[in-house]
Amino acid sequence: MKTFRIIAVLLTVFMFANSHAQTKPQSKMDKFITSLMSKMTLDEKLGQLNLPGAGDITTGQASSSDIGQKIKEGKVGGLFNIKSLSKIRNVQKVAVEDSRLKIPLIFGMDVIHGYQTEFPIPLALSCSWDMSLIEESARIAAQEASADGICWTFSPMVDIARDPRWGRIAEGSGEDPYLGSQIAKAMVKGYQGDDLSKNNTIMACVKHYALYGAAEAGRDYNTTDMSRVRMYNEYFPPYKAAVEAGAGSVMSSFNEVDGIPASANKWLMTDILRDAWGFNGFVVTDYTAINEMIDHGLGDLKTVSAKALNAGIDMDMVGEGFLTTLKKSLQEGKVTMAQIDAACRRILEAKYKLGLFDDPYRYCDEHRAATEIFTDANRKEARKIAAHSFVLLKNQNQLLPLKKNSKIALVGPLANNRENMPGTWSVAADFSKSVSLMEGIKSVAGEGCVIQYAKGANFVSDSALESRISVFGKLTARDNRSEEDLIAEAVDVAQQSDVVVAAMGEAAEMSGECSSRSDIGVPENQQNLLKALLKTGKPVVLVLFTGRPLTLKWENENIPAILNVWFGGSEAGNAIADVLFGDVNPSGKLTATFPQNVGQIPLFYNHKNTGRPLAEGKWFTKFRSNYLDVSNDPVYPFGYGLSYTTFKYNDLKLSKNTLKPGEEIQVSVDVSNIGKYDGEEVVQLYIRDMVGSITRPVRELKNFKKLFLKAGETQTVTFSVAESDLRFYDSNMKFISESGDFKVFVGTNSKEVKEADFTLLK
Repeated sequence: MKTFRIIAVLLTVFMFANSHAQTKPQSKMDKFITSLMSKMTLDEKLGQLNLPGAGDITTGQASSSDIGQKIKEGKVGGLFNIKSLSKIRNVQKVAVEDSRLKIPLIFGMDVIHGYQTEFPIPLALSCSWDMSLIEESARIAAQEASADGICWTFSPMVDIARDPRWGRIAEGSGEDPYLGSQIAKAMVKGYQGDDLSKNNTIMACVKHYALYGAAEAGRDYNTTDMSRVRMYNEYFPPYKAAVEAGAGSVMSSFNEVDGIPASANKWLMTDILRDAWGFNGFVVTDYTAINEMIDHGLGDLKTVSAKALNAGIDMDMVGEGFLTTLKKSLQEGKVTMAQIDAACRRILEAKYKLGLFDDPYRYCDEHRAATEIFTDANRKEARKIAAHSFVLLKNQNQLLPLKKNSKIALVGPLANNRENMPGTWSVAADFSKSVSLMEGIKSVAGEGCVIQYAKGANFVSDSALESRISVFGKLTARDNRSEEDLIAEAVDVAQQSDVVVAAMGEAAEMSGECSSRSDIGVPENQQNLLKALLKTGKPVVLVLFTGRPLTLKWENENIPAILNVWFGGSEAGNAIADVLFGDVNPSGKLTATFPQNVGQIPLFYNHKNTGRPLAEGKWFTKFRSNYLDVSNDPVYPFGYGLSYTTFKYNDLKLSKNTLKPGEEIQVSVDVSNIGKYDGEEVVQLYIRDMVGSITRPVRELKNFKKLFLKAGETQTVTFSVAESDLRFYDSNMKFISESGDFKVFVGTNSKEVKEADFTLLK
């Protein structure tokens, strides 16, 4: 009996201790928000879910504006794309002094690749393959934006994109899920730092969740449809990586997923994002995404707003469906108070984490605004990062680098154009302070360089088309002379020069949102100019501006040197000149495949095999998977990029040829710089799973290292491959590895590799 009593007492103590351990003490944030929400009316809770655009709020008139009245009534949770510290302070003052509960607003902006100091567009940044530089670009963007009142950015965009017709490929990191995941983590860390409450960090918003980069026909906002296997293995990883990096918010995409628009897709927003990945931040829609579900065919505004809340959406951007319909849906039992409370709490938590309840004006420091934006130090870093993003596509007979005492014919619509240097999504930039290519060449080459300029061509021959790309302050400065007159002037200056530098390609807004193109070649009138320049017999260097992969088959076959500079940001002109004259050796590598023509699209390196694959090196074989009129090959493959020096790979070794769970194989290769210039090389490691329960890609990037080698230097590069690197989602969506044979490839791009074999044992 005594023994029984002792056991009973011990059991009681254990049960009490266990229940006590499972009841987490309420955090200071939880207590604060619970107390605040207990005072909020339903209308005030719905107001927190409302994110209108700022509209035309002028300094000093915030309280009298229409939006100001809504803020006073507690009907606004935040504003976006309002610029200038004075405007933001005035609007915040209305919220924290004139509203009943004095809840501060959150201020967001599309800080995509820099604030006033613009860095290269994201696709260009990805081509640096340098996570430290990418993180630094986001850190500087956060520093500048936060100094000017912004505490939330709608970035990074981590959509995998394999159709270069889609304009928003410019805003992401290309076609590969592994590289895209590394960049997603670096961007989140750069924006948010280690402490969101610091006034020089801002909250990231991962977009566009999910699958937006797979829009059919490459047409923006279009339908997306794919298997779960492809979602999990190829498109989901960068979103998941950004969530795991601690991103504070996520933006829903415009497209549908499995027939349900993302903003109404509970499987996507709750089952995957929150339950499977553990995301605890808030979800905001893209611009009017809830309202647009009406055109998708899901019902009226009240119906689609209820669907969005039920799916797990917390904040409604611009549409005001939550603000105007959820009260009625609550009364009808279409939504619950618990759902409204959960959404409201997540938004208040974000504001708490940003420190806005402690000091709603913490991002309104006039001294910081005057001293930390567009500084010389930031511009210097932007110049460095831009030069590392450029990709040398061709350099026949070592035409580049140029001599600084040359006579240069500088021609093309982008030769003397400041406005287009920053590229798309440069909403905070002062274009008058951007550095044009002409200015950069003059600055870097010095007085010994003689430059003669001619525009040579408009961006496109069609004036109506040009008007569609001359937007957002990025003027194209159309020349109304005939195409023949423009070319004749350019040919004349070319004949008087040693070398022609042709600055051509896309205008900044020929890529980006709602800038899809069905023909992604260099515009015909610009190509005509190139042909005329070649006929002079002068060597031609094509400095290619673009926000997407272009079809460059003719250019690659005919132009002796091609330097892809994307859109390099505020310091583009200086950075391009640094590379043209050899002060910087180009080291960028492509993160998206360049097709021969649009008929090959989608074309990406990590494709699946078919049951009738074309043999390696073959052009055409009847009854094989190929085209009649063109080879399967791209012009430039994923991972491709030249240098002014030459790198040689030798002696690929594996530490062993079998691998078990818990073990690692060391993969090593000797990389030598056998050229005359010091340079950087991105060493890339790929894996192929030779036999699987489902079909597997022909190659998958699994690691990479960027190293600097002096001329004549050799380094041994070593990678570790573990069983975890071989895992994938099978047909049951289980994340597994399977025993069997594998190939490992190491090389300078996805095509030029050395290979070895190993076996996974279980």
